[in-house]
Amino acid sequence: MASQTSQQGLFFRLHIDFSLLMGLIILVIIGQIILYSASGENMALMQRQGIRLGIAFIVMFTLAQISPDSLCRWSPVIFIIGIVMLIAVLLVGTKVLGAQRWLNLGLFRFQPSEMMKLAVPMMLAWFLAGNNIPPTKKYLFLAIVLLLIPVLLIAKQPDLGTSLLVSSAGLFVIFMSGISWKIIFSFIIAGITFTIPMWFFLMRDYQRQRVLTMLDPESDPLGSGYHIIQSKIAIGSGGGFGKGWLNGTQSHLEFLPERHTDFIFSVFAEEFGFSGILILLMIYLWIILRGIYITTQAHGTFSRLLGSSIILTFLTYIFVNIGMVSGILPVVGVPLPLVSYGGTSIVTIMAGFGILMSIHTHRKLLAH
Repeated sequence: MASQTSQQGLFFRLHIDFSLLMGLIILVIIGQIILYSASGENMALMQRQGIRLGIAFIVMFTLAQISPDSLCRWSPVIFIIGIVMLIAVLLVGTKVLGAQRWLNLGLFRFQPSEMMKLAVPMMLAWFLAGNNIPPTKKYLFLAIVLLLIPVLLIAKQPDLGTSLLVSSAGLFVIFMSGISWKIIFSFIIAGITFTIPMWFFLMRDYQRQRVLTMLDPESDPLGSGYHIIQSKIAIGSGGGFGKGWLNGTQSHLEFLPERHTDFIFSVFAEEFGFSGILILLMIYLWIILRGIYITTQAHGTFSRLLGSSIILTFLTYIFVNIGMVSGILPVVGVPLPLVSYGGTSIVTIMAGFGILMSIHTHRKLLAH
């Protein structure tokens, strides 16, 4: 008992939440196991992912040391820097496969839209926390304007998936600020109405095709519907207990595209089956419930609003990825968090959990 108390004291001094950290480590280990299979046992890719995960954990530990008050003060500066970088992307950004999303910084390429997944909710939490809660119509309108600026800049790149995640992160802050259900339903109606001009004027042809493919993938089984059809075959063929690790035929015979990134859940479902899916979802649930607990115990309006957005955005990642590989949502390029191969998105997610840990441990310091 004394040893356990001492261990908890050590994590407290390091501003680390032990329960949340264990959930993240277990999830990352599972992610590495399935990535090894999905990548065709590619050790070079595994090493790159390991380096990125190492950087992500360092970022998480670093942000955990920064108090929420300091994050609040720096939120407007971070937001403005992000907006400037998004404008720079549209002017001088690097174009890859028709999308202009990156800034070439010499040694590496940086995707500013990823940092906006945190910069936007931080800015909105700072803005709304500094005024009356719930916000008046004036401040609510200004908050929406602050949200639309980065979302439209990201959509222009084009990057539909990231723009949806950034808009979700900002809307979560606004919804959690205590606005009435009448206003929330007005947002929903406005969003549905906005889909009409968005379909005709904002979405590219390939983005519209993704929506049509979701509705009827069999209409073009060898073209636009191929990804979804193969993904559903992989998920269904896993059955109750799966085909076993490294034995997935859809992935190893290369029927399943993007198997180590967006469609890695399909590989997992094929190899570990429904029972494996339940275990994976339980780990995600563990992390989400811990995040919700931290948020409910947060000290100050800024911390509560930002914490709510971080954990709800994490839930959105999971829902959108599993939904799109299952054929119930359009394919928008959203990775399965901490499981899919990637770089910037992993760092962004872990940065968010670092902020959650800061919110929790600094609250305890204030309590003492």
